[in-house]
Amino acid sequence: MKCDFLAIGAHPDDVELGCGGTIIKLIAEGKTVSVIDLTEGELGTRGTAETRAEEAANAAKILGISSRENLKLKDGFLNNSEDYQLKIVEKIRKYKPEIVLANAIDDRHPDHAKAAKLVSDACFLSGLKKIETFDNDQPQEVWRPKHIFHYIQWKNVVPEFVIDISGFIEQKIEACLAYKTQFYNPESKEPVTPIATKDFLESLTYRAQDLGRLSGVEYAEGFTTEKLIALKNFDGIICD
Repeated sequence: MKCDFLAIGAHPDDVELGCGGTIIKLIAEGKTVSVIDLTEGELGTRGTAETRAEEAANAAKILGISSRENLKLKDGFLNNSEDYQLKIVEKIRKYKPEIVLANAIDDRHPDHAKAAKLVSDACFLSGLKKIETFDNDQPQEVWRPKHIFHYIQWKNVVPEFVIDISGFIEQKIEACLAYKTQFYNPESKEPVTPIATKDFLESLTYRAQDLGRLSGVEYAEGFTTEKLIALKNFDGIICD
């Protein structure tokens, strides 16, 4: 079950919106990526938990990820409790990711920042030997990811680095649009929400394009990091 990257989102569609292009690129490069949704998004104005589950499954196929799970924590009421921490620790030890991609540390939806801290703390706790967890009644080995990177969501958080997703933007948009109940549809009779507008849909492209403009590529996704990153050398840095 080990994966190279584990992408975690408070709600189904968070990872697609925040780092979908990066996920698709990683998989194209031969990396393994799994996704965990913390809640079912059951408090969302549009759609239901059932439709979101179906949409998440469709999006997973487009992304090409190895697996996707939903922890069914309480939407709108995420908290940094021992119970929630241990549920995530179990998954970290199950998948043993080298890198975790998590929600934005500051965002419009309160669940996003709460999830960012919850996941960060769980990653640390997952490396403590005296915390015992089990998978199918079998004791799990301790595991602590090397890095936690936070993707950018609603707010224009200044990224500490970007990933070039040129060539993958269309597939990212396709994965996002798998959530048919959530985003812009002029024929929908459901209430209009901030993410269900035409402007928001268009922003997925122009925000990635703007980060690309600033970094010398066509399209990019931005991330923040919890600890200072050391480069072995300057290979791989894109210079315009």
